[in-house]
Amino acid sequence: MDVSIERLTRRFNGVFSPQQAVVLAEAIHDSYADLVKTSDFNELKEIVRGLAQAQARTDASMKELAQAQTRTEARMDKLVEAQTRTEVEIRNLARELGGLSRSVSYSLENEAYRLLPAYLQSQHGIVLEERLVRTEINGEEVNIFALGQRNGTPIVLVGETKLQFDQRRSNRDALEVALDQLERKVEAVKQRHPERGVVRLLVTHYARPVVLEEARKRDVIIAQSFEW
Repeated sequence: MDVSIERLTRRFNGVFSPQQAVVLAEAIHDSYADLVKTSDFNELKEIVRGLAQAQARTDASMKELAQAQTRTEARMDKLVEAQTRTEVEIRNLARELGGLSRSVSYSLENEAYRLLPAYLQSQHGIVLEERLVRTEINGEEVNIFALGQRNGTPIVLVGETKLQFDQRRSNRDALEVALDQLERKVEAVKQRHPERGVVRLLVTHYARPVVLEEARKRDVIIAQSFEW
């Protein structure tokens, strides 16, 4: 709609005097301009209000996200602390179990030093010429060592201790490891006593039948503690 002063003046000239037409045109023009400005302002206020509400929602969401992040970080800190405590406890437990295992192993050896001579003589015809000892020969630590005779033939006894061979799935693996260790020590002893035959011995609390059979095939005596 054209509400310019010139157009309004032309329209009013036929009805009003020229001076009246101009005054009336200016008044109508100004009123219309104010009306448009008020409408624009009201629309602008609605837009601003909508933006403010959206900003408020965004701020609330950001606040919730920040709170969630803070809670997550707190949980992560607790998890890290718990993990650290667990690792420390596991390490302590491993040390304690390692110490306990060594203690039990030493106890088994000490018992073997006392009771094996009679067992070896009665069950395997081995007569020891000296007491059983733990020693080191050519850089190898030998758990059980002694010179002796077997059916009149000079021998040297070379033994290792293993707490048990009772885990069904790892029996063969455990036996292989023990035999490998034992064989290294046998080779060291052979260099020291080449004139004697070697009797191989594994001392344990318990060995499953499959282990006993495999040991017999390799000419290794397995002495179980309950047999003494």
